[in-house]
Amino acid sequence: MVMTSESLFSSPSVFLTQEIHLESTLQDLPLYSFTVDIEQPGIALTRIFETHPFIPGIILTDQGKFVGIISHRRFLKMLSRPYGRELFLNRSIRLLQRFVSDKLLLLSGNTPILEAANKAVQRDTEMLYEPIVVRLFPEEYQVLDTQQLLLAQSYLHQLATQLLHEKTQAQLIQTEKLVLLGQMVAGLAHELRNPLNCISGNSKFIQESYETISMVLAAYEQKFPDSGNDIKQLKEDLDLEFVQQDFPDLLKSIQVSSERMNQLVSSLRSFSYMDDSRKQETDIHDCLDSTLLILKSRLKMGIEVVKYYDNLPLFPCYPGQLSQVFMNLIANSIDALEEQMKKDWNDSPKICIKTQIKLLSDSDFNSYHHSSNHEFSLDESCLNEAKDYLSIKISDNGLGIPDEIQAKIFENFFTTKPVGKGTGLGLAISHQIIVEKHGGQLILNSTLGEGTEFEILLPIEDQD
Repeated sequence: MVMTSESLFSSPSVFLTQEIHLESTLQDLPLYSFTVDIEQPGIALTRIFETHPFIPGIILTDQGKFVGIISHRRFLKMLSRPYGRELFLNRSIRLLQRFVSDKLLLLSGNTPILEAANKAVQRDTEMLYEPIVVRLFPEEYQVLDTQQLLLAQSYLHQLATQLLHEKTQAQLIQTEKLVLLGQMVAGLAHELRNPLNCISGNSKFIQESYETISMVLAAYEQKFPDSGNDIKQLKEDLDLEFVQQDFPDLLKSIQVSSERMNQLVSSLRSFSYMDDSRKQETDIHDCLDSTLLILKSRLKMGIEVVKYYDNLPLFPCYPGQLSQVFMNLIANSIDALEEQMKKDWNDSPKICIKTQIKLLSDSDFNSYHHSSNHEFSLDESCLNEAKDYLSIKISDNGLGIPDEIQAKIFENFFTTKPVGKGTGLGLAISHQIIVEKHGGQLILNSTLGEGTEFEILLPIEDQD
């Protein structure tokens, strides 16, 4: 009995109309499920191939069980042999299978297209253009045309090249925006510095003037204790006693505010420094504190920041870029904690920042991110080659990151934030700054339900 199930596709190039992407698998391509029992005569194959000239092959079964395929190409080749039609058309297909029982390429339906294409082209020359058997379910087999697979591979290579170009262009645009933003912030900080200096300087002058006036008033009160009822009434109306008590506090608040504004302006200038021409000796703690100061308004929601700062040397780096990394990581921690507080109130949201010097061998540094506890003991053979690394850990006690998201966290344009709230470039650019610009590592360690930690490892020596 002949069982046929016609495919929806009749041309090898039709797949281009389908939605395929870099993660597409074989089951996303057009498959053919024409099936013939092996006990049927060969003429049954001829009828199917003549009716459907584009199909690459036919599934052969024995009592419903898959036993192989006969490709269109091999079938025509066998019929073209001397007496081929007499031998195979009126006899059981089982006889024909004995002559074409070459090794098949059988792949699962969830095999990625690119992986399948690599396996297909590694076959022997004789089998290179033979169709591929695709197993969708334990007892469901279909046929894939190798030409369609290679066309899909070519299309995906073009798609990957296009996406890479688009991502590169987007990253360049983003970098350019950051540079322009840095220049604007630096200019704004410079313009703010002058009026702030005026406020700060004049507040000290006002303080001195107030003290002078107070001394004169005190001397006048002592010299003329009886100043008349009209003067006493005026003092009561103006509440002079309260003014004299409150005025020093007002001046002090102005001075404190101006000092705080000066710190913020200094932080903005440090953060906006985007000169990549050379590294600068930088106090890492100043960069971290400046970043926290900029983010202070977001930390007022009850998020505690705990700092464990070790004694660190000045570090040669690009301070503006490192500040950008600190900004991304701390802002992500704040986002995670805010999201947790919306869903399930966390009565002690906390961000911890820890800095220290670590002694690691080259092998430990290269395999550092594969360790779960990040602890290594150096034997004597490693001590000579061990180096000092600057470690900066930024952690939170939020909800943590699922494993499937951790695997993509540093990819360009990958974000779990709603549209308009995340570009998907923050962590990708941060990773690039740490790895490519500073020769370090950016390591993610997160446990679902417990929190997330990012560790930055930077080599202290050999900094160009």
